Amino acid sequence: MKVSVKHIKGMHFQGEGSSKVMTNLDASVTTGGTGHGTSPMELLLIAIAGCSGMDIVTILEKMQVKVQRFETTVEGERASDHPRVFKDIEVVYKFWGEALPEDKLQRAVQLSMEKYCSVANMIDKVADLTYRIEYNPTMGRIEYN
Repeated sequence: MKVSVKHIKGMHFQGEGSSKVMTNLDASVTTGGTGHGTSPMELLLIAIAGCSGMDIVTILEKMQVKVQRFETTVEGERASDHPRVFKDIEVVYKFWGEALPEDKLQRAVQLSMEKYCSVANMIDKVADLTYRIEYNPTMGRIEYN
């Protein structure tokens, strides 16, 4: 795997991988950037959600589980001292649908987080990575892992 990252201006960079899709990176306006891209640390959290989300969709398809909607949020707390790495990261998986088989959803998430998602497994070696699952969250029902 190989990527190329090109400096545009200031803190703005463009990254490109073998897919040839451009990803804009930038620092926030408050830290000297222009806000024309996602910060590298945000990309790391997005990568956890994307990697595990792809696993979960694939696993649920194999289990023949249909969800109406699936979203993931990831929140990370960084150390106050440099290099300001993530200390704690929480992933919240939200599933919406009728008669959701909670055991299969839990199994799909568990398989992703503990076996298949290379991003989550790599990050888990340096940060406290936890996750929880919410079923039909607008109805107020929450299941914690």
